Order: sequence, then structure tokens, then C-alpha cells
Amino acid sequence: MRLAPSVFLSMLVLAPLCTGCGDDTDDNTTPPATNPVVLKNHSATPALVKNMTTGVEVYSLLGSDDTLAQSPGFIFGGSADGTGVLKNDDGTYTMLVNNEDNFAVSRITLDKTFKPVRGEYVVNSDGARWRLCSATMATPAEHGFGPVFLTCGESGEESMTHAIDPRGGLNQSRPLPALGHWSAENALPLPAVSYPGKTVILIGDDDSGPYGGQMVMYVANSVGDLNNGKLYVLARKDNTTRERAMAAGQSYEVEFREIPNATSMSGAQLNAKSAQLQSIAFGRVEDVDYRKGGAESGREVYFTVTGQAFTGVNADSSRTKYGRIYRLKLDAGDPLKGSLECVLDGDDRNGPAKSFQDPDNICVTQNYVYFVEDPNGYGDETHDAYLYQYNIGSKALAPLFELDHRRGDAKYNVGGDSKKGAWEFAAMVDLSDLIGIPNTFILCVQPHTWTGARYRGVDGGTLRATEEQASQMLVVKGLPR
Repeated sequence: MRLAPSVFLSMLVLAPLCTGCGDDTDDNTTPPATNPVVLKNHSATPALVKNMTTGVEVYSLLGSDDTLAQSPGFIFGGSADGTGVLKNDDGTYTMLVNNEDNFAVSRITLDKTFKPVRGEYVVNSDGARWRLCSATMATPAEHGFGPVFLTCGESGEESMTHAIDPRGGLNQSRPLPALGHWSAENALPLPAVSYPGKTVILIGDDDSGPYGGQMVMYVANSVGDLNNGKLYVLARKDNTTRERAMAAGQSYEVEFREIPNATSMSGAQLNAKSAQLQSIAFGRVEDVDYRKGGAESGREVYFTVTGQAFTGVNADSSRTKYGRIYRLKLDAGDPLKGSLECVLDGDDRNGPAKSFQDPDNICVTQNYVYFVEDPNGYGDETHDAYLYQYNIGSKALAPLFELDHRRGDAKYNVGGDSKKGAWEFAAMVDLSDLIGIPNTFILCVQPHTWTGARYRGVDGGTLRATEEQASQMLVVKGLPR
């Protein structure tokens, strides 16, 4: 999330594959005795988290110091973020991971036991061009098309969304003009059962400029059409554009308003047109995910707004500072209509979200919303980044993990002990159905002060040849869905 020519999408071969955060199954089912997956520590790097709960196991899966057996020259890049996983016909797994600050995408092969054995950069910085944050692996089973890895550029308002064939050749570059130019965090297709015969994609615009961040919707009238749809932005029906005019716990009627001729517009023009349409100006829309469990659940969408300081374009305090979590409920017959509610408000420093330090990535299951922090560095941080659990039914909120900076260890704190909140969590993906072990997730960690020459320019591109951060991926077992 850190801010610092159109290409036609070729047809991808459809395959009946699954990915994380798909429809949930009974968490009480027992994996078959023949399940070859073994959850264990595979990385030389310890898990850089502090567990604040009970009954949860954490395993260090992959880090930048690891050497993989089938590709000893590969070095996993820094700032691991958006992740998607596929199971292959031979029982192995293919995982795509955004290395955000490398402007690159790693492709990791895991064996039948879920051990990483091979790595390569399917897209380097020359192909990616922009910072890549969260992502979604669209699959035929869940979304009706794919498999395709949708990953967004977040290097300013002229960035675009890529569609990457997870098993295709190296150095792919497939920007999607129809999804527009945005400083986007994620492009999330809704499940196929929610709007049969359509492709509906929600895009979170992480923009802190004069027009704010938008919640964007792409709609095409056929399944898997990423080229011919229309773009819309979220607005309140009463035309109120101030984010903080919405109070937590109250529901507001909203609609998505069409941006005519959006494909021909620059990012600056899209932002200006959004303002003309009186869209809601959020304080940096981050990640977005839908509730699992069927057609109706897939129309219940949660998204994070990370916030921005009450200075500059936000000197009027119209946008959140410490962050919010929103629930968007879409109409069953028309995705362009719905209601919006702020379920957690970090600016209420006496409320349930009083500890918020700028929420970022989000993962929604059947009964819970999991989301993580990326502190904006205001100087008033009271803890290192948390991973939170929000119970949709009871509305209970609790932090489950805190990042472990290992202060005093120079390896992870180059230049001196890192400041409070200097590291961030990133993508979280539900693996449960994919690997046959209930309540199991991937979790990415971005330890921004873990740097070194070994990690410099590892993606092989020229745009980020001096980037030298490291990062890691964890497996977490025992979090309820």
C-alpha cells in the first residue's frame, strides 16, 4: 500500500481449479488420511509475528533468505502482498505473489506437501510498470472465468490493472484498458452465482489527492469479458460526497454512476469526472472482499479505507484519518444499487475501533472479516501493526497478531531499531478448501527495515534495480471461518 498502451487480453484456457477465499465448507470436516499436505516451517526465517490468541499455529513458509531446490538462483523479493494459489492436476500448487515494491510478480511452485520448491518472476518491473499491491485469482469454479491473476497498479492515478495468466510465459504485461486508470489496490470479481451472465468487478482506488479515493465498479454483460464493460463510481443517492458525513452503524442508500467513455480517459480525467458525478471521496480505498457462502453472500462486500492525515486536501477532516471498515450490500437484481454502512470507525477513539492504525488488506470468510494494518506513520502509533478479527454476527472485534520487529536484531532493523508501526502486514488468503485443511490461511509480512544487497533488484527488471527489501509468507492454522 505504501505510496511513495493498452494491450488486448488474450483468451485464457479455462480449467476447473480452486483458489483461496472460495466458498466455505463445513469447518468440522476432517481431511482425508491420504492428504499429503503437511503444515510445517519451511523457511530459514522465523515467523515475524507475535501471537495474541490461543489455539492458532503459525508456520514460516517462504522468505527472502531461502534457497529453493529446483531454482537455487531465485531470491524471493520484498514486500510480499497480493497472492493467489491454484492446485495443479498432479497435486502440486502454483502460487502467484506480488512483490509490491519490486513492481514484480513471483511464481512459486509448491510440491504436494505444500513445500516451496521452485521460484521465478512471471512479471518483472519492466512488465509490471507500477507498484502492485493486493490481487485476486479469478477461477472458473468461483468466478466463472480464468484462471487469471488480476493485480492492480498503485503508482498514481495513471496506473492500470493487469490480467496475468498464472501458468503463462514470463514477463507478461496485460493491462486492461476497460478497467480504467486508477491508483488501485485490488480488482475483485464477484462470484458468478451472484450475478449470473455478468462480470462484476469492484476496484478500490487508493488515492489521497484532491478527488479522494473511489469505489469503482466494472460491469460487462457476459462472463469473463474484461474488455467491453462499463465503469461506474459509488455515490450516495442524496449526493453527499464527504466520507465522514456517514456515521458508524447507519445505512445509506448508494448507487454506482456510469462514467461515459471511460476507456478513452486518462486517470486525471476519470478522477475529475468522478467528482462531477458526486461520488463519495474516501480517504484512500484499500482492499475489498466479499462474504463467502453463496449468491446472496457474494453481494455482501467489505472494504477498507486506510485514511489520511487531517492536512492538505484533507484539512477539512472530510475523510477518515485512522481508517474505516465498510459493508456494501448490493441489490440482488441490479449491482448498481445498494446500501453502505461503516461498521468500524477508527476515528472514534473511544469506540470499538479506537486502536486502529490504518487498515489495509482484508479477507472475508463466511462469518468473519479479517483485516490488517499498515500504519501511515503519523507519529502517534501505540503498537506495531495488528491483524484483526471482526465477527459479523456478534460484531466483536479483536486483534489476533502483532508484528514482531525483533528490535535489537540488526538483521531485521537495518540502520537502527525500527519505529513503532514501521512494518506492515499484507495479503491474507483462505487456503482451507484448496489444501483440505480447515481454517488455514496464507499471511504476508512486509518488514520494511529488513534490507540488504542480497535482495537488490532480484526481479531482473530495470525499473526497480536498486530495490533491496526482503519479506516473508506465513501459513496460519486455526482461525475460524
